[in-house]
Amino acid sequence: MLAVNRRRRSSVFPAHGFRNGRTGDYPQGTDMSGWIPKLAALAAIAALTSGCAQVVAGTGAVERSDPGQVAGLAVTTGDSGPRPGATDAGLPVVGTDGSAVDKIAENAVADVQSFWQKELPADFGKDFAPVKQLVSYDSNGPARKVCNSSTAGLVNAFYCAADDDIAWDRGQLLPQLDDSFGPMAIVAVLAHELGHAVQFRLGSVTQATPTIVKEQQADCFAGTFIRSVAEGSSPHFQVSTGPGLNQIMATLFFVRDSAGSSAQASSAHGDAFDRVTAFQLGFADGAKRCAQIDAHEVQGRITEQQFSPDDVDRGLGKGNLRVTDQSALRDLQTTLRSAFDQTGAQPPTIVAGQRACPDAKPTSPAAYCPSTNQITLDTTNLARIGTPPQQGTKGGIGDFAAFAEIASRFALAVEHATGHAVDRASTGQLTACLTGMWAGTITPAHQGALQLSPGDLDEAVAEMLNGSSLIAADVNGAAVPSGFTRVEAFRDGFTSTGPAICVSKYGA
Repeated sequence: MLAVNRRRRSSVFPAHGFRNGRTGDYPQGTDMSGWIPKLAALAAIAALTSGCAQVVAGTGAVERSDPGQVAGLAVTTGDSGPRPGATDAGLPVVGTDGSAVDKIAENAVADVQSFWQKELPADFGKDFAPVKQLVSYDSNGPARKVCNSSTAGLVNAFYCAADDDIAWDRGQLLPQLDDSFGPMAIVAVLAHELGHAVQFRLGSVTQATPTIVKEQQADCFAGTFIRSVAEGSSPHFQVSTGPGLNQIMATLFFVRDSAGSSAQASSAHGDAFDRVTAFQLGFADGAKRCAQIDAHEVQGRITEQQFSPDDVDRGLGKGNLRVTDQSALRDLQTTLRSAFDQTGAQPPTIVAGQRACPDAKPTSPAAYCPSTNQITLDTTNLARIGTPPQQGTKGGIGDFAAFAEIASRFALAVEHATGHAVDRASTGQLTACLTGMWAGTITPAHQGALQLSPGDLDEAVAEMLNGSSLIAADVNGAAVPSGFTRVEAFRDGFTSTGPAICVSKYGA
């Protein structure tokens, strides 16, 4: 989804795809979720890395991050889903057929409501009353009226503020979520919908609140609940902080707004980067942080943007470059050199073809060799990753995903040149953070050779949820264990104004 900066030189904006459809228009006033598918001198601040927590100018105390943890919890790889032997909650559900997915939904609602009945009084001094009604329907079956709307073809789950109801489609949506991402995807979706009920009980939103704010808050509240599941406090469910959280974040990717959507639209929920950000804020910082999400806060950090009129489709979809084109690779190197130009590090050379390296294992689609200060490219795999999925290429994501992997190897070169180990457990986090910082230097506000296009950051999320991603990996390709932690480190870099946070939090 990267675009050549047309204002810098006269070239066409090759462009991106990676679109995901919505399920249609919904009743006005109903809260519904469209659930279908310059860097300062690094060496000069390296001293900041000693100790457990350091004070960085303008940032306050920064706690050193542990690559073996997820927001303070140990990385786990156990089972995720219903707890074996747990007794069903027995909540009344209108229209249920007693199916397995309805049982998951019923138990999810019970656990989420039980959580908020304790959390809301503790955090805000307010009571949480259970929603008035739960409704299960089959979008492929006979139509019924829910929230003054027909359920025919309504592949969705939603909270109806007018009736104080939670409803879900057991015919298509819930089975699809379960099949694609596992049962915790259903739990996360309903935790989001009950997040809307929390909003109205808390009074943190009104009918006049922009939709994007409501949805970001609901994603955040969902993250707060999922944290309690990860801590073992859910009677019916369990989730690992490794693969389990990865599946939930992949669900958020699946239900993101299409690339090029407007954050001001009445149905806006956020792109994947924004939705995952909100979820992570709730998971890491709790419900009080979620309640702070308002229009001003969202406006300051939201990345969802519409395509420019200059973004044209040249056969790869809007915003996508051919990542193996020499001109695109030259522009990439220009942005990387610019982002890291004050480090004093000798920029690595970038060449096509695999080369032997005496001090690092080969990685693909890009590899960094410390002894030669060279990045080598596997152009076949690079092209595969950089081609959008609608082109029919298996495993394709988009140009930014491919370029970010090259950028991560460039970041390793900077780390090596400035005295940081490139093969430690924390290396991947520092690499992801510096790669995110590079991404922050090519936003549309900058005048660089390349610019981010809508959906590019979503590609980064998708790539980092892949266990073989290099964005958060060391020189030998060993990735940070948790996708949550990979994305968090990248986001820290993207939202920073320089390397201080990366080095202080992740440097070794």
